[in-house]
Amino acid sequence: MPEDFWGNAIFSLVPTVLFGLLFWFVFRAIIRSDRAEREVAAQVEIEERAKRAAAKERAGS
Repeated sequence: MPEDFWGNAIFSLVPTVLFGLLFWFVFRAIIRSDRAEREVAAQVEIEERAKRAAAKERAGS
């Protein structure tokens, strides 16, 4: 363990900064994947509504 002030300061802050960065990357990945999943779900819903509208139109003709 370092004996001088700056060595102790760096030794104390590095783990905190590294865990903070790890936390940030994990949550960033979670939020991005959620956004992508919502976009795909919206696209699937649009396609399903179009299929239902086409089926309803064919049944009504």
